[in-house]
This record gives sequence, structure tokens and C-alpha cells, in this order.
Amino acid sequence: MTLIHSIWTALLLAVFVGIVVWAWSSKRKDAFERAAHLPLEDDNELDPVAAEKKHG
Repeated sequence: MTLIHSIWTALLLAVFVGIVVWAWSSKRKDAFERAAHLPLEDDNELDPVAAEKKHG
């Protein structure tokens, strides 16, 4: 039973390390930068149809 727990722990550690490497990879930086700035963007820039209805 201890061997199964050890294998399970090693597998979960490998998955965790894989997720961390994926999240911090330079390929993902642009996507994360855009997502980080989304709350700061003007709503009118994101949805021109809604902006038109709002103004008129």
C-alpha cells in the first residue's frame, strides 16, 4: 500500500510541476498579459455594438 501512495504522490508532483512550467512559459506570457489587462480596458472598446446602443 505504501508503494501505491508513493507512486500517487510522485504522479501528482509531476502534474503540479508540469502546470507550473506551462503557466510560467514564455509562450503564454502574451496571453496572460492580455488577460491581466482586461479589467482595465474600456467596455466600449470591447463591445462596439453595446457602446452604440448605450450612446444612441
